[in-house]
Amino acid sequence: MHLFVLALLLATAGPTTANPLFTDPPATAAPRARMEVLHIPSGGVVINGVAYLAAGPGPHPTIVICHGWPGNEKNLDLAQALRRAGWNAITFNYRGSWGSPGDFRFAQNPEDARAVLAYLRQADVAKALGIDTGRIVLAGHSMGGWVTAMVAEEDPALAGTILISAANMAMLGAVPSDKLETRAASNSEALAGTSPAIQAAELKAKASSLDARPRAAGLARQPLLVLTSDDGLKPATDPLVAAARAAGGQVTEAHEATDHSWSDRRLALAQRIYDWLQALPAKR
Repeated sequence: MHLFVLALLLATAGPTTANPLFTDPPATAAPRARMEVLHIPSGGVVINGVAYLAAGPGPHPTIVICHGWPGNEKNLDLAQALRRAGWNAITFNYRGSWGSPGDFRFAQNPEDARAVLAYLRQADVAKALGIDTGRIVLAGHSMGGWVTAMVAEEDPALAGTILISAANMAMLGAVPSDKLETRAASNSEALAGTSPAIQAAELKAKASSLDARPRAAGLARQPLLVLTSDDGLKPATDPLVAAARAAGGQVTEAHEATDHSWSDRRLALAQRIYDWLQALPAKR
């Protein structure tokens, strides 16, 4: 009897909808999903980028993902998942990081992100990559979250902004120099034209200009998603959230009990971001 009931339930159950984040696009899609290497002018050099381009004719909504310091976690699984779900995903390396030419400097990182956005918005580039320039979202993890905040505060054309376990690099200026150099030393292997002493000195000397808080009201220009974890960095984003809300911004917050890299919540991270992206209007 139990087997009969089970068979009946299976026979009458409706079709399940596959999660697009984890479902490969059909091989018959035209054009098929593909990857393109990007060469992006910034600060007198050409930095490295990669475009993960979604299947289908497009133009597609596009997310630009900024990595941290130094960027060991580049969120490439997130880029791949969002591509499967119909989004183009762009990753890049700041000057002096991970093979991009130039000397690594914190103050240059937002400049590089602005250069990436300007490059993608060029008509010929947007056409070649199938980018819907009215639906570009800027996202960043750790230091990349700080980069994202610094850029988004001044860019009303963005369709949305995402901060993932974001830092505020200005807050490191209060750390004693010896401890700051020790921290920088552990983050310097993939960085060129710099040293722990140079990085520590810049964070201290430029703490005021590196601070995302004074202009945080600009984050109200577009919908903002703030994702925090158990890494102790929530105080870095709380003032940004408060300022954006006070300025009338549309802010969504969520927390996961995981580490700074979201090591055991990668699927949850992708799902949270995708669900939020689905509700975004285009920016024209």
